Amino acid sequence: MLGPRPLAARKGRGAVSNLQGRYEVNGREEFDDGWERDEDEASTIRTVVTDEHAKSILSRNASPDVPFNVSLNPYRGCEHGCIYCFARPTHSYLGLSPGLDFESRLFAKVNAAELLRRELAKPGYVPEHIAIGVNTDAYQPCERELRLTRAVLEVLSECQHPVGLITKSSLIERDIDLIAAMAAKSQACAAITLTTLDPEISRTLEPRAAAPARRLRTIRTLTEAGIPVSVSVAPIIPFVTEPEIERILEAARDAGAVGAHYTVLRLPWEVNPLFQEWLQAHFPDRAQRVMNRIRDLRGGKDYDSDFSKRMQGEGIWSDLIRQRFTKAVDRLGMGEYRGRFSRLDGSQFRKPLIVPAAPGKGSGKSAGQLDLF
Repeated sequence: MLGPRPLAARKGRGAVSNLQGRYEVNGREEFDDGWERDEDEASTIRTVVTDEHAKSILSRNASPDVPFNVSLNPYRGCEHGCIYCFARPTHSYLGLSPGLDFESRLFAKVNAAELLRRELAKPGYVPEHIAIGVNTDAYQPCERELRLTRAVLEVLSECQHPVGLITKSSLIERDIDLIAAMAAKSQACAAITLTTLDPEISRTLEPRAAAPARRLRTIRTLTEAGIPVSVSVAPIIPFVTEPEIERILEAARDAGAVGAHYTVLRLPWEVNPLFQEWLQAHFPDRAQRVMNRIRDLRGGKDYDSDFSKRMQGEGIWSDLIRQRFTKAVDRLGMGEYRGRFSRLDGSQFRKPLIVPAAPGKGSGKSAGQLDLF
């Protein structure tokens, strides 16, 4: 029968469609024209990483509900494909879809370390802890070869600049030599995101991220290296990951985590329809129930961006989640490491030893002057 192509889960991908971004003028819809096709070929989407020469590298915010003011993201888009990722709508700014494009068409800020050096060398720069891996995971698969996060950490280590990392990838273990040395001087900490302990749910919720058991091993490895590690139970999704709150915290504590924090599911902009498509594809039996509870947490709406509500929601169910989380954290002795970023030491900061010239400065061909001959 001809008509719109039905949505179906794609192996290794979180989104089930390439939902158009909110800035696109022309609408599009997949249509089944009756011609036969190779389903395996059609469902396979290759990841493409494009080099980007960014103009700036540090992002600043004044949000009262996050524990940092400065962040750094070496990549745009994220191959982990977490369906709940609040950064998905940023791909709309590039004229790309927050759906499958976000997890398959990536951009690598190849001059990230160079830009950071110039930023830290500015005369009026005041050191303030930098959070790495906030919008997109700084240790997603392409980092293994590109090593942009590694280069950024080398600059921060050289300058003795405080840094906090958040990831759901075991690749962070590669950089233990740098992070552990900084942690010994109270200049580094890490957080591992652990959304669920169920490998089946994780495989569809965050398809190309490390398995839950592997993340627990990463917590233990970092802890044994002397790096303070907290666990980020985020996002809590009603009736999907919410029943596991206490078990996740216990497993993280047993692995060595010394602190914990959480957020409830956020559905800004295009994340909302993308998440609902995912629900219908993977949990059709409870999709309506999940959305009803999400609306209970959001004052009857799918999402509320108010700073006082967006991270933990509001109402009776929000209070219940907070009580469950707080009581578990206190029972497990994980409450002493609250305010992890504020404990990082920036007093030993020093300017970078090598500072590359800004584009267009200097003289001759080194400044980018064209040769007429």
